[in-house]
Amino acid sequence: MDNAYAPYSNYHVGACVLCKDGTSFIGANIENASYPATNCGERSAIFAAYSNGYRKQDIEALAIVSDGKRIGTPCGVCRQVLSELLEEDTPIILSNGKQKLVTCIKELLPLNFAPEDLL
Repeated sequence: MDNAYAPYSNYHVGACVLCKDGTSFIGANIENASYPATNCGERSAIFAAYSNGYRKQDIEALAIVSDGKRIGTPCGVCRQVLSELLEEDTPIILSNGKQKLVTCIKELLPLNFAPEDLL
């Protein structure tokens, strides 16, 4: 979360993908004046894992921490990305430092658009 670049929202997010072999990949939200070019913390972390050759079956859990008053949950774009890049029951730990919730992408996005929908 300390690595976030959030000059517009001032909302800081940090994420960490933990792989089954013990390797972890961190990410933070990186904002841009062109808002669609912004990248969320969880996408930064999951893209780092994939960029290093890991795939959904290699991922143990994803943690997402924000500095909001309530627990921050992944945005719609992140939910769609995570629905394809995580196993549906991979634990997703959400926290704002005061509260914690453990969920999974199947609960966050039950009717996802999936690769098989393109066939």
